[in-house]
Amino acid sequence: MLNFIKTFRADEDGAVTVDWVVLTAAIVGLGIAVLTSVGNGTTALGSKVSSQLSNQSLVTFN
Repeated sequence: MLNFIKTFRADEDGAVTVDWVVLTAAIVGLGIAVLTSVGNGTTALGSKVSSQLSNQSLVTFN
């Protein structure tokens, strides 16, 4: 039984897994924040471009 406890205390696989889960969650959260920020900016820019294009007139020559 003592051998099992020593082996259990020395095993670091669980700690490494927790580290990777926390790191992955942080990266995903940062990615979502960046996409939200960029998404709002591109929507506003698209609206401005659409407005400018709608106000343009087309000149044709016969």
